Amino acid sequence: MPRFQAVLFDFFGTLTRGAQRGAAHIATAELLGCSADALMEVLDSSFYERASGSLGDAEATMRWVCARLGVRPSDAAVRAAVASRHLAVRADTRLRAEAVPVLAALRHRGVGTGLVSDCTHELPAFLPQLAVAPLLDAQIFSVRLGRCKPDPELYLAACYRLGRAPADCLYVGDGDSQELTGAERAGLSAVRLAAPDLAGHVVLNADLGFDGPSLTSLTGVLDLLDPVPVA
Repeated sequence: MPRFQAVLFDFFGTLTRGAQRGAAHIATAELLGCSADALMEVLDSSFYERASGSLGDAEATMRWVCARLGVRPSDAAVRAAVASRHLAVRADTRLRAEAVPVLAALRHRGVGTGLVSDCTHELPAFLPQLAVAPLLDAQIFSVRLGRCKPDPELYLAACYRLGRAPADCLYVGDGDSQELTGAERAGLSAVRLAAPDLAGHVVLNADLGFDGPSLTSLTGVLDLLDPVPVA
């Protein structure tokens, strides 16, 4: 029997390559009537407020962002900015080449798979279009649960949906949002993905306290499933 009965994955920077904002975000700023730098500053400083879902739906959240920016675009411009932001985040999202093969291999071995992501409204909207979606047995989004990592409720919600005890689950993440130490506090084992492309990855709350194992590729997760030999 595999050492772990389920593996939970972070999304951005883990199932995807390192996240870096592309030029598509400029269009959102233009629709709102502000500079791209000002928009990025507000988005960075408010990430956990937005990712917790506490500001309402995507349009209400965009209006809150406008208030922080001090701009008053028309209703039509706000709606267009919501659509533009969706497209921009989607454009920044590039799945790792090994993401689908690793998830498929886990399913073949009878190991449950789950997603635990700190995210805003865009990811739940476009995830069904991605090749990894049908290979994830549980999907937990902070914006829908109303909590962000490292809150244990996110990890426990995924374990519950998979029907597995936390001790039987492995969590894999790049280490943002203190997600690795958070997973350990929730009773899971954790491993850091330290892939080379993460050097320029957007990180808002690095998990500096984690001193556990690390991998340079998602394929290494499969090697962690074998039973630990008894001495």
